[in-house]
Amino acid sequence: MFTIGFDESGNVALAGRLDAAKAPEAQDFLDQVSGSCSLDLAALEYISSAGLGVLLRTHKRLMGGGEGLKMVNVSNHINDIFMYSGFDKLFDIEVAGNGSAG
Repeated sequence: MFTIGFDESGNVALAGRLDAAKAPEAQDFLDQVSGSCSLDLAALEYISSAGLGVLLRTHKRLMGGGEGLKMVNVSNHINDIFMYSGFDKLFDIEVAGNGSAG
């Protein structure tokens, strides 16, 4: 299961498993976002390389306008994936309960 939408704070909240089957849905949603964007990943359980590609494409598009993605409430597991992939060097990441990680 995967869900994506705006939370009460205006962040984009992702929940469940962002894999190759759900990447097009996530990309379609994120293509509608403009300006600075925070992704709340508290409920994200898994992200595949296809999901990482969605985040990278969105980040690059927003960077073209001088903005970018910020990841908040990132679990240790998802943060490990960001670190292994080098994405911790690209994104502003706040690990849940630990503040900034990258």
